[in-house]
Amino acid sequence: MKIVVLAMNNVLLQVILFKKNNCGTNFTKKIRTDLRLSMNGVIASSMRSKGGIDFRMIFGVEIPKLKQIAASYKSDKILAEALWEEDVREMKILATMLFPPDKLTKEAADRWVTGIVNQEIREQICKNLFQEVDFSDDLVREWARSDDESVRTTGYWLFARLCIIRSESVHGIDMDELLEDVITDLRGASLFLRQSALNALKFYGRISHGNAEKKF
Repeated sequence: MKIVVLAMNNVLLQVILFKKNNCGTNFTKKIRTDLRLSMNGVIASSMRSKGGIDFRMIFGVEIPKLKQIAASYKSDKILAEALWEEDVREMKILATMLFPPDKLTKEAADRWVTGIVNQEIREQICKNLFQEVDFSDDLVREWARSDDESVRTTGYWLFARLCIIRSESVHGIDMDELLEDVITDLRGASLFLRQSALNALKFYGRISHGNAEKKF
């Protein structure tokens, strides 16, 4: 635990220094400018009117445009960390696109998963970042057994993503144990937890006919 806290404090210090640095400030300002130029007021208003979306700022920029913006910047761990700290929908999504997967540590993943504020961010971070790391199977195993419902939901969603892309990491997961948890959470009270558990089961079944025929 002490090592994790020290690592987190070190990252936060790097982010603070990055923001104070002229180069870092210029990057974040330029990204804000890019977002303002791409802002869609109608979509932003629609997002704000929906329940469960609580950000200080929403520009209403759609995912394809965010991908274009991300493509104009070099992947950078500290830039991504700085963007993730912002209470802005688009900056959080860009953070998941700009964090180099080979630079993500298990400790950082455990920290980021607790910062997922809604389903859209969950889907983006699993697709853009978590599914790309070498230890994605470890993340699924641990998160799917978490006492934190939000973390568990992300664990199932990540597993579904691994099944969709036919990742070899699926083979590193104890399926009997995972599917037992999935079946239990299909009866859970949380809508997103049930949906994630259902997706985990559905996409696991699509990997092979044998999986689809399994009885639970």
